[in-house]
Parts: sequence; structure tokens; C-alpha cells
Amino acid sequence: MKEIVVISGKGGTGKTSITASFASFTSKKAVLADCDVDAADLHLILKPDIKNRYDFKSGHIAQINADKCTGCGKCMELCRYEAVHEDDSRGNNNSHPVFSIDHISCEGCGVCVHFCPESAIDFPEEICGEWFNSQTRFGPMVHAKLGIAAENSGKLVTLVRNEGKKIAQNQNLEYLIIDGSPGIGCPVIASLTAADLALIVTEPTVSGIHDTKRIAGLTKRLNIKALICVNKWDINPEASDAIREFSESAQIPFAGLVRYDKVFTNAQRQELSIPEFDDGPVTDDIRKVWESVLKNL
Repeated sequence: MKEIVVISGKGGTGKTSITASFASFTSKKAVLADCDVDAADLHLILKPDIKNRYDFKSGHIAQINADKCTGCGKCMELCRYEAVHEDDSRGNNNSHPVFSIDHISCEGCGVCVHFCPESAIDFPEEICGEWFNSQTRFGPMVHAKLGIAAENSGKLVTLVRNEGKKIAQNQNLEYLIIDGSPGIGCPVIASLTAADLALIVTEPTVSGIHDTKRIAGLTKRLNIKALICVNKWDINPEASDAIREFSESAQIPFAGLVRYDKVFTNAQRQELSIPEFDDGPVTDDIRKVWESVLKNL
């Protein structure tokens, strides 16, 4: 099983549309994994049928047990994140102040739990989102949704990748194709680590050139073989040439050029991959990139 990660130094380069197109080329020999858990959108094209859904738990969050709390205020005194608040109402005819913890502000450090003299603060594991095992018209898919203001997206990305690997191995499939996160942060590193190949999808703009160099530097540091593909190359041929020159100077194979076409948007509106929607010039461009990926695996 070969693991292919489609990444980009910035959002909006067409990474997800190209990932969905790759899925359509594999003849159901691949598992798809959407590792952009902060803003997952591969499901908008692939329309997965969710077979199983699971809570994603990570970290802990403090909760005051009102039956044990004596209102000493030690938690409020020690909380450096100002997550503990004294309620206006004392409730239940209590003679002592009543405190509560804002779950958005709480960082789960556990200081209040450790120092509470009455052991009145519970510290359960926090549910940060959901992840799903699904089936699509192109084969199995693993994807996830991180909760609002939730952290630990890198841990969720690793979970999604590992589940995708298990499915590929159990079903004897040839590829795990990952739609990675944009940028160079923790979720991207979690998407890339130990992959067989990374396809960097970029665009011919000043920021596109800059971010291509950053993400290429990350793949080099992680010792991941990379290719570069320029999407919408014809909106700025000079910038496309500059990216190609960088590719050559950095000794990163150049996977190909994909022209600008409204078929990207039109296919998304119909919830279809580009090859399903229109077997035209853009599909030919993407197919050549896919062939380059296979050649370099």
C-alpha cells in the first residue's frame, strides 16, 4: 500500500478537487482520508455514506461539582486563563459563593483540580469532535470534524490516517490518498510523516511561490519525496515559470500544469469530481499529474 498526501502551502489552490479527481482514477483501489480536519470539505464532492461515527476525545476539561464546592475561591485565584467565574446567584440557598468554569477559556491544565482543598473539581476527558468510517462511490473514506474552538487537530489527523491504513491493509487496497491540511503547521506535519510521496499543489501568485518554498522545505526536513504541480498556471505564466525553476533548483520533480477553467467550480456545484463532470482538457491535465505521481512512487 502506497500513501500519497496532497498538500498545499496555502488554502484555495484546488488541492481537494485534485484529490477527488485522483480518487476517480483509482478504480476503487484506494482509501480516501480527509486530514484537513479543521475545515474538511472532501465530503462535499464524494458524498460519503457514513457507516460508523465515533467521538474524538482528547485532553481534559475542568468541571466544578456544586455538591462538594465550599466556595473558597482557590480555583479562581489560581487559574491563569481566567476561566473560573463567580456566579451572581448563589442558588440552593447556599451561604457561600458559587463558581463555574467557562469551557471555552479552560485550557485543561489541571491546576485547579490538583489544588482544590475539597476535591470538588471533576476532570473528565473532553469530546473534541467526531470521526467517521464511510463508503463513497470510489471506495472507503475516513474523515473527521473537529469541534468549535477545539484543539489537538494533529492528534485527530493521526487517528484518521491510521484508520485509513488499517482499511487499506484489511481490504488489500493499493493506495491511501490523503487530502492534507494547508500550511506548514502541526496538522500538516501529522499528515506527512512517513508518507511515501507528497504532491504540492500551488498556484502562480506571489504568495503561492512563497508558500511553495515553505512547504517544500518541510517535506525535505521530514525526508518525504515531493512533487510540485501548478494549478491555474495560465493566469500568470511568468509566476508558473518561476515555480518550475524553483522546482528544478530544489531538485523536486515537476508533476505538471493544470489550466484555469470554471469546470472546477461547476463540478463542485454538482458534487462531482472533475473527471466525472467533464472529460475534457482539465481532466487530461490532472490525469498527467496522476501519472507523474504513480511514476515517482
